[in-house]
Amino acid sequence: MKRYLLFLLGVGYGLILHAQPERWQQRIKYTIDANMDVNTNKVTGKEKVIYWNNSPDTLHRLFIHLYWNAFQPGSMMDVRSRELGKIILGKNRKGQPVHDWDPRVRDRISKLTDKQIGYQRVKSLRINGKEQELTVHETILEVTLKNPILPHSSTDLAIDFEAQVPEQIRRSGRDNEEGVRYSMSQWYPKLVEYDYQGWNANPYIAREFYGVWGSYDVNITIDKNYLIAGTGTIQNPDEVGFGYGKTAGVPPKESATTTWHFKADSVHDFVWAADNQYKLIKRQIEKGPLFYFVYKRTSATDDTNWNLLADSVAYVYPYIARTFGAYPYRNYSFIQGGDGGMEYPMATLIKGASLGTALHEFGHNWYQGILGSNESLYPWMDEGGATYFQTRIFGWLHHDSTWYDQSYKSYYYLVKSELEEPMSTHSDHYNTNYAYGAAAYGKGAVFYDQLGYIIGKKNMDAFLLSYFNTWGFKHPNPNDLIRVAEKVSGLELEWYKRYWIYSTKTIDYAIGNISSQNNHGVVEIIRKGEMPMPLDILVTYKDGRQEMYNIPLGMMYGHKPADNSYYTWIFAPEWRWTSPTYQLELSRPNTDIKSVEIDPYGQMADVDKLNNSLQ
Repeated sequence: MKRYLLFLLGVGYGLILHAQPERWQQRIKYTIDANMDVNTNKVTGKEKVIYWNNSPDTLHRLFIHLYWNAFQPGSMMDVRSRELGKIILGKNRKGQPVHDWDPRVRDRISKLTDKQIGYQRVKSLRINGKEQELTVHETILEVTLKNPILPHSSTDLAIDFEAQVPEQIRRSGRDNEEGVRYSMSQWYPKLVEYDYQGWNANPYIAREFYGVWGSYDVNITIDKNYLIAGTGTIQNPDEVGFGYGKTAGVPPKESATTTWHFKADSVHDFVWAADNQYKLIKRQIEKGPLFYFVYKRTSATDDTNWNLLADSVAYVYPYIARTFGAYPYRNYSFIQGGDGGMEYPMATLIKGASLGTALHEFGHNWYQGILGSNESLYPWMDEGGATYFQTRIFGWLHHDSTWYDQSYKSYYYLVKSELEEPMSTHSDHYNTNYAYGAAAYGKGAVFYDQLGYIIGKKNMDAFLLSYFNTWGFKHPNPNDLIRVAEKVSGLELEWYKRYWIYSTKTIDYAIGNISSQNNHGVVEIIRKGEMPMPLDILVTYKDGRQEMYNIPLGMMYGHKPADNSYYTWIFAPEWRWTSPTYQLELSRPNTDIKSVEIDPYGQMADVDKLNNSLQ
């Protein structure tokens, strides 16, 4: 237990012990008592909330998320899904039109009955015993405060709420395709984050999340035959049984219900799931976290698959810790539920025992759970980071760097589609679902991998740890990220952020003519695309000798270190971005040349690689 406390400072508020940039953070403490009725699919609850306004601003109102109100016919999520569904992206192999809607949502919300819809209703909200003025904007509750919250002060809120669990459509809900009874995400009235950019009161239309750092003390009362898994650490393991404590099954008791008690510190959300056929298995990592794997057992095959997943996660964790930083919490839960894979602090909902999905969602606990970038404004920071996390681990497992290829392919398809928008686009406001997904996941992952190409492998490894240690629990933005990479590498990288995130300009380099000057070969390199890049050029000579020429971009004001010792590295003069061509002078005559190749490892997202080599 001591090793986890070393990561945490303050009561219920965590900061990684490294020099932190100055940026104020709001803080919150939730105490929630909830009762789940498995017969009516309704949950009632009481919240006691302490909210610290650490900002320099006086707050005259608060905003609260009521996510489940989206699961009603005519909601913003319903209308948005059906409107995007009218867009035809093309045709499939059978000649049928491909609609641009999320196949999980489609028009399903519009068809929900009163018993299938979801809702969240705040019955009462009191501050210092006084009821506040409430205005419901579908999934956002506006609270007009009778007394403002002054800078550097706190206030106590008492909230009574009731909710109906929607039929499972997107992330939250009941009775999903795998038969899991309850996937309880976005289930409680949740305070909207207020940061240096103001209120982030985003209506819920099925996209991303952003939350206030704080602590959770949660009691959930439910039918005693249901096993619960979720965020936080169970406080009464022996009482609840099911393998959390000494009892593998349901502890004998007279009451028909069990109250589950969880606590979590330094998190920005709380998820849980419940089923009366769940099975729990564990893996304890030496000098690391305890992993829970919770799944709905239907056959012995399920046991085999989930135990294999558990063993695989336990095997890769040491590599994860030394590459991305040690997981700072006591435990983490992989839970079967939801609609595919969705990340939450200290837990994830996944559809089945897929290692790829599990690693992607586990990676979110670094980029979304601990770093906590604003997913609505910068979805690529989180989704791209988790995809990079997943593919890098698979590359390590298989000793094969081509695991990155899928992200690059996704980006290339996006470019060819002519639907690409800048990655600075708010996640809710992309013109198509397709462009959002390809940008956040594919192009976002390429951002990280290509950054390693620009600054070098050793610098990239140092960056990953420095970024984690510097900005953990600080909600970093793109500039914060790029500044860490600059400090680690000693290179100027503003240009990379500007081109890759804020534009849709593409990279395309080609090899032109090879000539001779003073008995030295001279290779002409042509920049055909609009985005300039530093280049690695591999020259192979007829005698088998190879040289790697690194051409730094002038705006970098330096060059990366040699990535390996396989070749003789030669650092060429800088290429000024205004010049469309570059003359690379080689160390040997052009008659000795066997081949010339731009970016031999394929880490640069060049949209036309057919002109990248000459033999």
